[in-house]
Amino acid sequence: MFTGIIEHLGTIESLDLHSDGGRVTIHAPSLGPSLAVANSIAVNGCCLTIVRIDNGRFSADLSGETISKTSFGASDSGLRIGSRVNLEQPLTAGNEFGGHFVLGHVDTVGHVTHLTPEGENWWYGVRVPEDFARYVVPKGSISIDGISLTVARWHKVILEVAIIPYTYNHTNIRDRKPGDAVNLEGDILGKYIERYLEARTAAVSPPPLTVARLSEEGF
Repeated sequence: MFTGIIEHLGTIESLDLHSDGGRVTIHAPSLGPSLAVANSIAVNGCCLTIVRIDNGRFSADLSGETISKTSFGASDSGLRIGSRVNLEQPLTAGNEFGGHFVLGHVDTVGHVTHLTPEGENWWYGVRVPEDFARYVVPKGSISIDGISLTVARWHKVILEVAIIPYTYNHTNIRDRKPGDAVNLEGDILGKYIERYLEARTAAVSPPPLTVARLSEEGF
C-alpha cells in the first residue's frame, strides 16, 4: 500500500527487457539503508519487489505482465539508462497519510499531451484510454507515474492536473514530454464500488431470453 507522495527519485542504471520478463536496476542513494531484499517499492507507480541491493542500487525483476501493462514495456515511455524515476516505499503504521490509497497495481498506460507553464505552476495533460475514462472523476484522485494528483479538468479522454513548483521539482514530471507514456492507476475506492454494483446488478437481473430458454419453458 502506498500514498502517492513521492519522497525519492532514482536513476535507471540498467533496463533489460524480454517478451517474458526482465530486470531493472536503479541507483537510489537517498534511500540508503532503508532498502531491504524482498521489500516492496513503487517505481513510477508500479509495485516491484527488491531482489538485489548493491551500494545504493537496487534491482527488481519485471514479469511479462508488468512489461506489457506498464510503461516499462512501452517504446514511447522515455525510460532508458539515465532516466529519473519516482520512488515510494510502502506506507507504515503511524505515518501521515498525505495522498490517497495507491496499490501500485497499474491499470493502464496514458500519454502526455502537454506540460504548460502558468505563472509559477504548470498544467499537466494526459490522454487516457477510453476504457479507463470511467475511473476519472473531476476533483477526484488519480495516480500518474505513482504521483497522487487531483483531476482539475476533464475533456473527454484528456485529464489535466495542476502541478505546483514543489511537485515539479521533486518528481520526474519535469522530464515529461508530449507523447511520453505514463502509468495510470485509478482510485481503488471507485473500482470497488464499480465491482460491487456489477455483482449486485448481475444477481438481480433475470437470465437472458434465448430460444433454448423459451423451449425449456414450454413455448
